[in-house]
Amino acid sequence: MFMEQAFRQIETSDKRVVLDLCAAPGGKSTHLLSLIDSSDLLVANEVIRSRVSVLDENIRKWGHQNVVVCSNDPADFSNLDGMFDVILVDAPCSGEGLFRRDASAIKHWSVDNTNLCSTRQRRILADIWPSLKCGGYLIYSTCTFNPEENEENLRWLAENNEVESIRIPIQESWGVEEMEINELFGYRFLPHKVKGEGFFLTLIRKKDGNSSFSIPKKIKSRFEKIPKQFDEIRNWLKTSDSEFFAKSEFLIAFPEDKIPVLNALSEQLRVISFGLPLAQFKKNDLLPEHTFALSVDRNPKVFETVELDLRDALLFQKKDEIRINSATKGWLLVQYQGVPLGFVKNLGNRANNYFPKEWRIRMALPELAEPWYLSV
Repeated sequence: MFMEQAFRQIETSDKRVVLDLCAAPGGKSTHLLSLIDSSDLLVANEVIRSRVSVLDENIRKWGHQNVVVCSNDPADFSNLDGMFDVILVDAPCSGEGLFRRDASAIKHWSVDNTNLCSTRQRRILADIWPSLKCGGYLIYSTCTFNPEENEENLRWLAENNEVESIRIPIQESWGVEEMEINELFGYRFLPHKVKGEGFFLTLIRKKDGNSSFSIPKKIKSRFEKIPKQFDEIRNWLKTSDSEFFAKSEFLIAFPEDKIPVLNALSEQLRVISFGLPLAQFKKNDLLPEHTFALSVDRNPKVFETVELDLRDALLFQKKDEIRINSATKGWLLVQYQGVPLGFVKNLGNRANNYFPKEWRIRMALPELAEPWYLSV
């Protein structure tokens, strides 16, 4: 959450490319998607392959087009000289901030491990530094309060590069402790002073290196544009600056002006997903995707919306059968208190529930009033 306070100190500009380097499970990335402008692009990366799927799931639930998910080692970014305006490195650490809530974290702690973490963090920073453009910003954080992994890494970075340390306004009531070493500012969250875990964050501005990334003109796009028979999908969004692609029977919307950046990323990185999946196509039929129902760019005029009561809203998310109070047959968007939940296909005598099976509620539901169609 404090990452937002750092991000708000960054000078605003158009069409920024922002990298969340250690992104899983996605809390920081979804927060960034809410902070950046629609003209910006977020690249959410996770090096550990087993954690990428949950990152991708949480990104898709946020419903934005301007995002790319990838799975790469920090060294893979070194050829993208000056690509990023902002880089967030929430580095793997010794986890001292977890001591209060997780006793096993104490058992795994050792001096050797903290030294190993510090060395790994410096390697990460050294690998990613060339891809941050001159004038760009680095947010570095850990969930530990070990100076070797925090203040000493900040000092090391400043000794080997030209940087400017940026102060972050804080309120006394937060309990956050500001430290300063040779005009380098960092922010400690100590568990006996804040309502949270141990944490450290610093914000610096890069003053050396390339000012911007030069996208090669000869890069050929690897992505197939949608077949013409599905052109109607262009009306599904309320924005007009999107390009549409076909990928594994899915139609995906992505900001048109970001396609050169996407192509450049795809040349160097293992891209897992990009943009917003709108629909799946089977022969000449379009099945709207659940992620499209959640999209901030969805055109509300395309599908009729049906309001559900609490019971049916929960049953829908449990992927149980519900009845729809509508005479309209076909695809309908269901919502609860104005919040979109997903799609059903109304057949008249029943409605097929298209909530994703893997996201369904598995726990037992509380006692609720009988649905309207059983009390008539």
